[in-house]
Amino acid sequence: MDRPTVIVTYRTDEAERNLVEERLGRLARLVFLKDHPRKERASLLAGAEIAIAWFPQREFPEESFSQLGGLRLLQLVSAGADHLPFARLPAGLRIAANVGAYAEPMAEHVLAMILAAYKNLCPRHAALARGSFEQQLPNRMLKGKICGILGYGGIGRATARLLKPFGVRILAVNSTGRGDGMADFCGTLGDLERVLGESDIVVIALPLTRRTAGLIGERELSLMKEEGLLVNVARGEIVDQRALYAHLTANPAFTAAIDAWWVEPQRHGRFELERPFFDLPNVLGSPHNSGIVQGALLEGLLRAVENVERYLRGEEPQGLVRREEYLDSGSRIDG
Repeated sequence: MDRPTVIVTYRTDEAERNLVEERLGRLARLVFLKDHPRKERASLLAGAEIAIAWFPQREFPEESFSQLGGLRLLQLVSAGADHLPFARLPAGLRIAANVGAYAEPMAEHVLAMILAAYKNLCPRHAALARGSFEQQLPNRMLKGKICGILGYGGIGRATARLLKPFGVRILAVNSTGRGDGMADFCGTLGDLERVLGESDIVVIALPLTRRTAGLIGERELSLMKEEGLLVNVARGEIVDQRALYAHLTANPAFTAAIDAWWVEPQRHGRFELERPFFDLPNVLGSPHNSGIVQGALLEGLLRAVENVERYLRGEEPQGLVRREEYLDSGSRIDG
C-alpha cells in the first residue's frame, strides 16, 4: 500500500527537518515544499494528504487553494487557528491547532508580567533613574490574591501551577467547566461576571473566536477591582482597545500587562495602536514574544509531528478546530 504524503509547507532548518524525517519518514512520503521550484508547489500540495504549516495563506501557492481536495489533515505548528483563511480551505478538511505547544514559556512570561506589575518594577526603576528614592511607597504580595484565568487549557493550567506556590487562589474558565483539581473554581464563560468581580488578577489565555472577539469591553472592565491587573497573552482582539485605554486612563490604580496586541507585524504586517498606551504609567508591554524561548519552536514542531503520527496510526488527532467557531481571517476586526 502506498504511503500517504506529508508536506511541510514552511522553510525548516536542519534540526527541524531531521525531526520530521526521524518521526515520520517510516510512516509517510515526506515533501518539503520550499525545496521545490515555485512552479511545482501547487501540484505537490494537490498530491498531499497531510500538510504541516504555520501560515497557509502565505505558504501555499495562490493557485493551490482550488486544488486541495485530496488534503485530509492540516496540522498547524502555531497554537492558534484564528489566522486561517477558512473560506478558502475545503469544507471537509480537518484542521488541528497545536494546542498547548508553547504553554510552559508563556506561563512563565505571565508570571513575570504579574510580578513586574505587582511590584511596580518599571516605574520604580524609572524613578531611581531620575534620582528619586521612593522607599516608603507600598509594595504588594501575591499571597492571598485571586487570579481568574480565562482559557483554562495548556497555558492556563501551566500558569496556575506557577501561581499556586505563591498562595494564589485560581478561578478558571474554559469551554467545559471542568477543572483539574488545581483550580479552586472552574466554570464557563457563563461565569465570567463572577470571575471578573472576584479576581485581583485576570489572565486572558483564550483562543480568538466568534464568541471571544471583543469579550472584554467597558462593562466587563468595570466589574474588575479598582487595583486589578489584566494580563493578555492570547489575542488583542479579545479586549476592546478603546475601552481598555479609557479604563486605564480613568483608573490609574488599574494595570494592564499586554503581550498580545490588536495589530501586529506577523498577522497584519505592521504594529499599530489606536490609542497611546505607552504614554500611560499603568501599562506594561512586551512584543508578543511570551512563547519565544530557546528550543520552543523545535518543541512546538515536535508536538505537531506527534499529532500527525496519531493520525497516521488511525487515531483521532488532538486539537481539532471547529471552524464554525472562528472568524474568517479576511473578516477579522483589526482594531
